[in-house]
Amino acid sequence: MEITAVLTEKAKAVGVKVSPAQAAQLHIYLELLLKRNEEVNLTAVIDPEEVAAKHFGDSLTLLRAVEMKPGAKLCDVGTGAGFPGLPVKILRPDLKVTLLDSTNKRLVFLREVCDALGLPGVTLLHKRAEEAGRDPKLRESFDTVTARAVANLNVLAEYCVPLVKMKGIFAPMKGPGLTEELEDAEKALDVLGCDLKRVEHFTLPDAQGSARNIAVFQKTRFTPKTYPRHGGTIVKKPLFLEKKEGAE
Repeated sequence: MEITAVLTEKAKAVGVKVSPAQAAQLHIYLELLLKRNEEVNLTAVIDPEEVAAKHFGDSLTLLRAVEMKPGAKLCDVGTGAGFPGLPVKILRPDLKVTLLDSTNKRLVFLREVCDALGLPGVTLLHKRAEEAGRDPKLRESFDTVTARAVANLNVLAEYCVPLVKMKGIFAPMKGPGLTEELEDAEKALDVLGCDLKRVEHFTLPDAQGSARNIAVFQKTRFTPKTYPRHGGTIVKKPLFLEKKEGAE
């Protein structure tokens, strides 16, 4: 099957309709991804059909899980090769999307993709997430903050929640281990100011039928100014897990 048709089919399988023009943009993105992957480590998945399912199809589930108003501000933390933020932007060109990553080589690639697709309204931000969370211009400024394959939820929450505006949404994209991660992160998310609203479950149209989950949190309280801490501390001492770590 021609890859544009494959992309359309994979999107449809997760409940998202893609126009012919959008499918063509996704195709260009996919081709650039596989081409540049030979020079920069962007993805371990290199079969085009599996890329279409595992990266593009997975990214588009965010549109099913979170209702974003026209012109909303979306931040993709640790975006890597642009997932999920860039496929979402292609399907929702009205969104103001910030792709945040600490590795500049990836952002150079994403600029190439945005230029090739003629995508306006995309901000490429070369920062660590905890630096962004302490920046007054970025802190508590986004309607939706998401992240995919970045860190366990107890760590990820401290990276992401400070960026979410009051009444905004934190929507981490996770695999089948979400239930345990939610238990470990429950107190941290409460202190950071978020309440769990629901969990959306998806099955990817890949060869394995992989399980995916998106937890949808709403920010109902301002994040205390002490968070986020510095990166090394966030990773070495995840919020409220010190006793568990000491027992291991």
